[in-house]
Amino acid sequence: MSVYRLSQMLSPRSVALVGGSPQPAALDAAILGNLRAARFAGQIGLVNPHGGSIGDLDAVKSLDGLSFTPDLIVITAPAEVIPAIVADAARLGTAGAVIISAELGYGPHSLAEAANRAARQHGMRLIGPNSLGVLMPAAHLNASFAAHTPRAGNLALISQSGALASGMVDWAAQRSVGFSGIVSVADQLDVDIADCLDFFALDTQTRAILVYLEAVKDARKFMSAARAAARVKPIVVVKSGRMAHGARAAATHTGSLAGADEVYDAAFRRAGMLRVFDLRELFDCAETLGRAKAPGGKRLAILTNSGGIGVLAIDRLVELGGIPAVLDPALQERMDAVLPPRWSRANPVDIGGDADSERYAAALGALLADPGNDAVLVMNVQTAVASASEIAESVGRLVREDRKKRSMVPKPVIAAWIGGDEGIARTFDAAAIPSYPTEDDAVRGFMHLVHHREVVETLAGVPPSLPKEFAPDQHAARRVVEAALRDGRSWLDPVEVRQLLEAYQIRMVPTLAAADAEAAVAASAPFFAEGKTVVLKIQSRDIPHKSDVGGVVLNLTSADAVRAATAEILARAMAKRPDAQLAGVVVQPMVVRPKARELILGIADDPTFGSIIVFGRGGTAVEVINDKALALPPLDLKLARDLIERTRVSRRLRAYRDVPAVKEDEVALTLVKLAQLAADLPEIRELDINPLLADEHGVLAVDARVVVGPVVAKFAGSGNPNFAVRPYPAQWERDLMMKDGEHALARPIRPDDEPGIYRLLQHVTMEDLRLRFFAPIKEFTHQFIARLTQLDYARAMAFVAVDDNGEIIGVARLHSDSIYESGEYAILLRSDLKGRGLGWALMKLLIEYGKAEGLKRIAGQVLQENTAMLSMCRDLGFKAKTDPHEPEICDVTLDLEVLSVR
Repeated sequence: MSVYRLSQMLSPRSVALVGGSPQPAALDAAILGNLRAARFAGQIGLVNPHGGSIGDLDAVKSLDGLSFTPDLIVITAPAEVIPAIVADAARLGTAGAVIISAELGYGPHSLAEAANRAARQHGMRLIGPNSLGVLMPAAHLNASFAAHTPRAGNLALISQSGALASGMVDWAAQRSVGFSGIVSVADQLDVDIADCLDFFALDTQTRAILVYLEAVKDARKFMSAARAAARVKPIVVVKSGRMAHGARAAATHTGSLAGADEVYDAAFRRAGMLRVFDLRELFDCAETLGRAKAPGGKRLAILTNSGGIGVLAIDRLVELGGIPAVLDPALQERMDAVLPPRWSRANPVDIGGDADSERYAAALGALLADPGNDAVLVMNVQTAVASASEIAESVGRLVREDRKKRSMVPKPVIAAWIGGDEGIARTFDAAAIPSYPTEDDAVRGFMHLVHHREVVETLAGVPPSLPKEFAPDQHAARRVVEAALRDGRSWLDPVEVRQLLEAYQIRMVPTLAAADAEAAVAASAPFFAEGKTVVLKIQSRDIPHKSDVGGVVLNLTSADAVRAATAEILARAMAKRPDAQLAGVVVQPMVVRPKARELILGIADDPTFGSIIVFGRGGTAVEVINDKALALPPLDLKLARDLIERTRVSRRLRAYRDVPAVKEDEVALTLVKLAQLAADLPEIRELDINPLLADEHGVLAVDARVVVGPVVAKFAGSGNPNFAVRPYPAQWERDLMMKDGEHALARPIRPDDEPGIYRLLQHVTMEDLRLRFFAPIKEFTHQFIARLTQLDYARAMAFVAVDDNGEIIGVARLHSDSIYESGEYAILLRSDLKGRGLGWALMKLLIEYGKAEGLKRIAGQVLQENTAMLSMCRDLGFKAKTDPHEPEICDVTLDLEVLSVR
């Protein structure tokens, strides 16, 4: 349900506390005390079937007894009465409930499901159960039993753990860090982490979002919300259950299973979330992101009175991927004029152990003015000859002055005062300078800012287009898979595997199957005729690792050798694996590529995130070496390159000594092909290519295994049911018929359409742009066009119309609301092509798409002067109504449910 009614729930005008104990419990008193301590200005009610009072507030026996209908109720009553309480509140029109109570159970017949069912009947939202509560300082709402009321600020916290949320409040109180909101989602019966990400992404008071996660409930919904939020503000996530024992503990706590940690890591990376691994890092992230904005680059200048700690900071910076700023000769001259001769003349800028506030200010001023760095880390080790607190005050004063001078984003300054007291921390708090106890923490804080900037750039980047010659034969691949399923088989045989891969232009060694020795001899004959030797491999779906049973024999040169080797392979396999079902042997020509690298590529199935792409170093020791990286499909070339670079074997793909580099992008393109195969054929459960040989000539699959099965949908909605990130919906490509028999190709928009959209905009008049965007558009920036071309197909759709020359001549888009009931449309055409029926054809396609997606209506806003658009809408059955608040705008709506009945 996403953000539906969350605003009313998290910024309520009235609150009721609903208990159920014969005597008001300490928990009820604590929550009521927090509501009043936060200075909540709305009405507060107390409900308890046993009556009683807390302080001066008397309880009524039911929600009906209140003189008002509360926007929010907080439930502490026993579990068995909660469904009835929720039903009563929903019937009255309450927006939402926070369920503090625990032990509602799980599953179809549980108390939790009964409560959720009662809430959904009236569109009521639920947070919890087992929740700490919600804390929204700007709304003066503390509907929780946390020990402190946080101050208002710009950090949002979403936590599955109530204890951790309470700990964050305590930490923030000590550091003067404020929050825009804290939501303890706990068991996520209804409102989940994804809903809260959507809410805080749109919240203007939130600069960054912190997330404590134990398990994802709906991976597609989570990925969709996280990817959208990460584009506009930093998201920092810490996940428990990284190790096996930790995962079991997390499952016990939340009643849901934690997925494999490496898959979660891949999901966070794909979504653009910054992952940290413990609470200290989470606190450090909060310190940085709550006070500083991302720098323009990753060049850090370090100012210190200790050369040793400065060098430690440089070491850590380089280790984490940062760049030590270089001091150019002009800057050195300026520093010479204000510093003693013994200063370091390099980065770190060591100004001496006796440096006082005046010397710090002079050096910092020069570094702030220098365009050769992107941020400055100021460090101090306390000495008896200079006051650390005076230096801190001087730094704070100078930073405040520098911010006033800069019209653009100020240069970030962070601080590390080794051994600094609380007074120094307060000085930096007052100056909004992130401060840390050690150089390591400070450098990590800087790199968090850098990584967020890189995430935003990556999410907005334009991926390279795929080669036009990549045209997979999906029908041939599907025939292979469906034949196996009709036979009741879960494994493809080696010949089928080769057919499947080659349908997606993944070359594989010629592969023949032989049931016995004589068949193997016959299969080998063509290879011998070409002067090649052959290799035999055991064929058995029960033996995944052939070498474990001596099931591979190389370099066979004659029919007799093949006959003997076949007998030996089958005998060894029967002796070592008497339980295995043997299908014979596989015959392949020997491949001699002495400088090729052995790689592994595959498709895995994760219970939480669905299909996963795996890449790494291959060969027989793949598990021992354990050099691999994971990614969520679909992939483009940019994502595939990133996947490769996260492995150690990636360095061996480059040239070294007498070994040429692997052919450029051949491995990355193969990964993209594999991801497309997974997108087109959800029946593929697992796929393993090991090894894939890669050298200067290209890539070649030597061995592969494929497991298939009936489609079991992990995710609701259209698109591949096993993809947490909805793939490109190729099934919506259409041939559009316009007036006078003209045609255009309509297809879903892709990120690499950015240049085409830019050219389209050049052919749209200023007047038509004003009619589309309701305001003049003078500049088309990369950021502006990226928002148009980079869609989450789970939330929005845009169709481009392409002419015979490949030029985009029109675009139509449909963006759904948060509960996926209504879609807002927009259409833009080349001005010189209006009147040819293209807009009509695109609108018909939007209507077809909206109906297929289950939307109830399509709506839009049209300027009254846009008579052509209004006329088309009326002809298509839209109802038009003038907006009473903005009479120059006409609201148009098409009821898709009525249209379906017609």
